Amino acid sequence: MNATMQKQQARLQAPKAAAHPRVQSVRAPARRSVVPRAAAVEAPTKVSQETVDKCVNAIRFLAIDAVNKAKSGHPGLPMGAAPMSYVLFNEAMKYNPKNPAWANRDRFVLSAGHGSMLQYALMHLVGYDSVTMDDIKSFRQWDSRTPGHPENFLTKGVEVTTGPLGQGICNAVGLAAAEAHLAARFNKPDAKVIDHYTYCILGDGCMMEGISNEACSLAGHWGLGKLIALYDDNNISIDGHTEISFTEDVAARFEALGWHVQHVKDGNTDFDGLRKAVANAKAVTDKPSLIKVSTLIGYGSPNKADTHDVHGAPLGPDETAATRDNLKWPYGEFEVPQEVYDVMRSSCTKGAAAEEEWNAAFAAYKSKYPKEAEELEGLLSNKLPAGWENALPSYTPEDKGLATRQYSQIMLNALAPVLPGLIGGSADLAPSNLTLMKMFGDFQKGSYEERNMRFGVREHAMGAIVNGVALHNTGLIPYCATFYIFTDYMRSAMRMSALSQVGVIYVMTHDSIGLGEDGPTHQPIEHLASFRAMPNMNMFRPCGGNETAGAYKVAVSSRKRPSTIALSRQGMPNLPGCSVDGVAKGAYVIHGGEGTPDAIIIGTGSELPMAVEAAKKLEAEGKKVRVVSMPCWELFAEQSAEYKESVLPKAVTVRVAVEAGSSFGWERYIGQNGKFIGIDDFGASAPADILYAKFGITVDAVVAAAKAQM
Repeated sequence: MNATMQKQQARLQAPKAAAHPRVQSVRAPARRSVVPRAAAVEAPTKVSQETVDKCVNAIRFLAIDAVNKAKSGHPGLPMGAAPMSYVLFNEAMKYNPKNPAWANRDRFVLSAGHGSMLQYALMHLVGYDSVTMDDIKSFRQWDSRTPGHPENFLTKGVEVTTGPLGQGICNAVGLAAAEAHLAARFNKPDAKVIDHYTYCILGDGCMMEGISNEACSLAGHWGLGKLIALYDDNNISIDGHTEISFTEDVAARFEALGWHVQHVKDGNTDFDGLRKAVANAKAVTDKPSLIKVSTLIGYGSPNKADTHDVHGAPLGPDETAATRDNLKWPYGEFEVPQEVYDVMRSSCTKGAAAEEEWNAAFAAYKSKYPKEAEELEGLLSNKLPAGWENALPSYTPEDKGLATRQYSQIMLNALAPVLPGLIGGSADLAPSNLTLMKMFGDFQKGSYEERNMRFGVREHAMGAIVNGVALHNTGLIPYCATFYIFTDYMRSAMRMSALSQVGVIYVMTHDSIGLGEDGPTHQPIEHLASFRAMPNMNMFRPCGGNETAGAYKVAVSSRKRPSTIALSRQGMPNLPGCSVDGVAKGAYVIHGGEGTPDAIIIGTGSELPMAVEAAKKLEAEGKKVRVVSMPCWELFAEQSAEYKESVLPKAVTVRVAVEAGSSFGWERYIGQNGKFIGIDDFGASAPADILYAKFGITVDAVVAAAKAQM
């Protein structure tokens, strides 16, 4: 170790703030009241420390070389976190690189996703077919399987897409919750067919983001004992040392959140300490575990380690050569000694054996518990039960009109008994969102088998957690709910749903100024336009019972595309012509469909009845008017040109759209000369009927807008 590294190591071992007195150092004797006795995670006896060091350095230099070649990336985290990740991937975790979809595998999440080369290097070394050496060399390049941040839909074996810091640890909470739920439902005293851990590596940036605290608070409340997070405590962010902005006692905070907390003071060389910490964490079954691992970012770099310079920029040729000399790594660029492959790829053999053992155990389970096995196999197949959609109710114009949030409640409770994977809840608004499945209790510590999840006032974490539940890929269909305005708090998580191709169902009530007296802080205006602009997101605004049923039918069927369903507080009638099947086409004619009309009025949600009334007034004056319901722009855009022409014929240029939201984007369907009746202001506090009148969203306004074009 050179003088620079000795100085860095001394800084690491003498932190400015003393460790919290109740946080266990893994070198201290374990207190029985906190950590039950457990077998240690041990290095295989045939692997010498010299070989372990080679494996760790292979991880480091694959990252260094890939970032250098790409001229872009983050080498510092992989260099510092290589020892802990080696212990996880080569000694602690149960997984099969040759079958990344094995249901009972341990899950791994790199929440500090900017350090993605750590994960790619590990995946390549242990034998995932999805990350070849050519993929390593194509890091961050067009059409590669090694993008700048891990992406689950692109690289098999990557569990979740981590981009914005803090999302990954929240996904990990969702993964652990999914495991707890399925284990409670299907395991028997003599058979554990769902039994795996979720591991997560996160950094200082994840700890600073508020979303992580939301999710970790809930994980502590839920007591998710199979969630183990390793905190890469390297005291560096892009701006420099974290002492300029982040000096809290993270360990004390997590202890207060209900986590079991340990500290490995030397995460660079103390492999036994890392092994012991993981073993201790596994032994604590009633709470999640945080292992604070103090490391040097860029470990091994003589001039850049422990600085922000190594965080987000290549080492460059000179510093790379110096690092090779410093760590005594005699191998060339992208060169991995066979000895390293031999050790790391033993994971394939161990994983195949573990999967084979599980298959045998499941066969015995199936013989002894055929009913439970059939249901679990159905979930694991990720296929929907045959005929599930028949449970959705239908309505006639004679049926009493309700708010669409009430219809949503009916749909959820109709689907609950026929969709074994349906699970979800609200951000402390269940009585308003109407999202409780009445036949089930609450998912809580001690009752993980239940299917109503209580997220508390944690919208942002809620969205990211349900992404993790969906990405568990075991047939669970998660939904979550809040007021539509609060998508502002969870938009990043919703975008990650769309990017990650997971079919989360977002139940968003109080969808417009129609919520009334709560005022502009709670009245969504630009939100429909915003989510219509988001790729791979279906944005629904249904009218009445049949369209709400149609929205749920599409949302449940769409397992690789999330759906946002905006629902009203105020009641609305079940209009003639509204249908479940029409929703699947995005837009369809509900009134005046014969022949070529003089005018077309387009409406959504609670304004669709207004469009019909306006059409009837114009018809009384001798005009021929067509009314089009457009509950989902995205689905309509995907229809054939012939169908779109049949609904909105180009020859008809007199067009009006009415929607209690922003005008932004409506010119796509009404043209530059069409008229929009809506709101481009923030709303106000007053009863809903007063607001509609004051903002000019009325039947008479629609009629006048149509006449102005004739």
